[in-house]
Amino acid sequence: MAYWVKVQHQRKEYVINLEYVHTFCYEPNGRITFWVPNSNLPMTISPQSNWEDYQKILEYLECVQGLQLDHAYWVTIAYDRNKYIINLKCISSFCYEPNGRLTFWLPEMANPIIINPVSSPESYTQIVHYLEKTTGYYLS
Repeated sequence: MAYWVKVQHQRKEYVINLEYVHTFCYEPNGRITFWVPNSNLPMTISPQSNWEDYQKILEYLECVQGLQLDHAYWVTIAYDRNKYIINLKCISSFCYEPNGRLTFWLPEMANPIIINPVSSPESYTQIVHYLEKTTGYYLS
């Protein structure tokens, strides 16, 4: 099911299928950043400057959070003062360290996401469950 939206960004109009967006980032100031599919272009939408498009993105996020479909497995992670909503099916590698930390790289970003069972227990459990279910590998 395609979920197309038209959004204004830096005086340009974009028509984007949000089903191809892998990561959304809520920032503490209320802005939402996501990366345009098939590019590294970050798009930041704020409620103050673009209320209508901001609402479109929020509606989509409300629909997908917690969904576990054939093509999507969404998880919410608090990381680096932001809240990320990530489709784990778009992550191609995970690194498990002896101290229990999990590291993975988002397709659009060069910096890794690092979580551990103490600081992010719910997200950590969801990711470990996803890995076990998807790959058949158990982390120890």
